[in-house]
Amino acid sequence: MPAESNWGGNVAFTARRLHHPESVAELQEIVARAPRVRALGTRHSFSTVADTDGEHVSTSRLPAVIDVDRTERTATVGSGLRFGEIVRAIDEAGLALHNLGSLPHISVAGACATGTHGSGTGRRSLAGAVRGMTMVTADGELAEIRRGEADFDGSVVALGALGVVTRLTLDLVPAFAVRQTVYEDMPREEFRENFDAVMSAGYSVSGFTRWRERAVDQVWLKERVEADGAEPAPRTWFGATAADGPRHPIPGMPGTHCTPQQGLVGPWYARLPHFRLEFTPSSGEEIQSEFFVDRRDAVAAFDALWQVRERFSSEVLIGEIRTVAADSLWLSPAYGRDSVAFHFTWAPDAEAVARAVRVVEEALRPFSARPHWGKLFTAPSPDALRELYPRYDDFRALAARFDPSGVFRNAFMREHFPD
Repeated sequence: MPAESNWGGNVAFTARRLHHPESVAELQEIVARAPRVRALGTRHSFSTVADTDGEHVSTSRLPAVIDVDRTERTATVGSGLRFGEIVRAIDEAGLALHNLGSLPHISVAGACATGTHGSGTGRRSLAGAVRGMTMVTADGELAEIRRGEADFDGSVVALGALGVVTRLTLDLVPAFAVRQTVYEDMPREEFRENFDAVMSAGYSVSGFTRWRERAVDQVWLKERVEADGAEPAPRTWFGATAADGPRHPIPGMPGTHCTPQQGLVGPWYARLPHFRLEFTPSSGEEIQSEFFVDRRDAVAAFDALWQVRERFSSEVLIGEIRTVAADSLWLSPAYGRDSVAFHFTWAPDAEAVARAVRVVEEALRPFSARPHWGKLFTAPSPDALRELYPRYDDFRALAARFDPSGVFRNAFMREHFPD
């Protein structure tokens, strides 16, 4: 097959062939005859979670289903659709997703399978909205899994190990409006001493830092408001000052690529993401890592990273700090604990980034940090993962039952979930 890579360019896929099935029946035939196969979404993972030495199946040409049920407050959507492609139909029905990631460019199935999350105190990850899903299993048959069934909590964040998802049914909430204000130069002590107040001040809050001369370069405050407006956002907030124009998280990048700021009220889907669908997200060539700690340890973890910042900050394009609510999904990085995620967008230097990631991992080790499955990490070992994820062995057993011949197993799964 032609050379294929992930979005960031740091992973060269090794699959022998790439299929683009246009129907579920065609997908079933491909899976049934392939000795090894993996689903490929929008390629926004920076780990090798989606790679295979067998065959890839892209979900991008599967039926673009968007079925909104106002009565049940659900949306059933095709797995290959991107979040930015489903939100308008949901909004037109007077409904909304409870959360969105910073990028509307990612596929619904891929985001849920890796525990990708969005942000907000009390807001579960994107996978937390999944009520049910349909997938093609290793024998080419269709399986449906619904919330409340015994296998459900192990099947949503499943890293592609159980099958190829074709549809997902997502819970919805009433539509709402949001305004976004960017504050600059929040002093480190203000941020750490008022961490809970800052992170709980809006529907979604993100702190951006390069881990250099000041702790928090920007804080993006996304507040739920009435559509006809609200009191103006204060000009100063916890020692930070409201930006006088559009800002991008990465210094030097154009703020016009980002969703509207400066307190302009708009629909949920046009404010909760950081980036507009019509622009290339973030900086393009980059590598990303992210680590989740218990929210109760957030300030201590922040301090631990600050103490070693000089050993990794030169590789950081930007870091982001967000909150994620606990859930019950076995492999979710927020499983069983309200969490704070420390995200790092690195310059595209694989060797230097690997060194920097090890520094970050070591600093966060005392806090039982869980890595984002779809982003670059070098640890932990399978034994350590077993300690971090109480349902680790249950998931291994579930994967073996769904896929006894290892059709969906790849090097990533063999490394982190060995037989």
